[in-house]
Amino acid sequence: MPSQQVLEEKSSEVEAIKEILKEHKSVGICSLQKVRASQLQELKKTMSGKVYLRVLKNTLMRIAIEELKQKDLKKLEEYLEGSNVYLFTDLNPFKLALLLERGKVKTTAKAGDTAAFDVVVPAGNTGQPPGPIISQLNGVGLPTRIESGSVWVSKDTLVVRRGEEINERLAGVLSKLNIKAVELGISMRAVYDNGLMIVGEQLKVDVDATRRSVEVSHQEAFALALGINYASKDTIKPLLQNAHQKAVALAVSAAIPTKDTIGELIRKANAEMTSLSGAVDKATPKAA
Repeated sequence: MPSQQVLEEKSSEVEAIKEILKEHKSVGICSLQKVRASQLQELKKTMSGKVYLRVLKNTLMRIAIEELKQKDLKKLEEYLEGSNVYLFTDLNPFKLALLLERGKVKTTAKAGDTAAFDVVVPAGNTGQPPGPIISQLNGVGLPTRIESGSVWVSKDTLVVRRGEEINERLAGVLSKLNIKAVELGISMRAVYDNGLMIVGEQLKVDVDATRRSVEVSHQEAFALALGINYASKDTIKPLLQNAHQKAVALAVSAAIPTKDTIGELIRKANAEMTSLSGAVDKATPKAA
């Protein structure tokens, strides 16, 4: 009976999902909206061995979660809507999100697309001859002028902000100017990781800013440790060097001869002798 066969297939799929959930500590959920099949195939290739990707029906995922009877997994349920691709992995969730971001490519926008960032059309030569292009540029708020037989944009102009929809007129202009305002790829909606749910913006890490912050913090901590003479594997060498320099300076000041100070003491004595000899010569009357 066909209905029985379908039921058996769904039951088998649920069992497979349960096994996958047991085998991996993290489950990522990404929306498939406006994601092309070619992108998904490419992503599967680049993440092979690190991440297991599956496009699953939300109803089957929900049943699998219910049958596993793991209270923490139920946190996933509120994200089981729309078309999703599921990423099963043991990677750190932030590293996973970073891999997805780095896998994105910029492309020309179409009407209805969302801007991936603030789009600024720079001042300069558009390379377009005078004609209908002028009204098209003016129509999206770009100031223009004609110079040397070409249409120029007079000043840097913000035409759409990150997250805003790009209309048909603007999409056409950006295409003619070869400005890519859209990123193709998938973004993480949420990740379940060992009982913790991490969502949306929380997964985005500015790697360069974080690195700079860590470097500055390290420099400040190092300077503080030196200032209070706190010994660690990083500070012990400069602390010993500083202590040695102070000990040598003190020994020289106290005229204590050692293998480190004897040279400086002799130079100091020689300089004092020379100075004293000069003073004596000045004070002694010269013979007539």
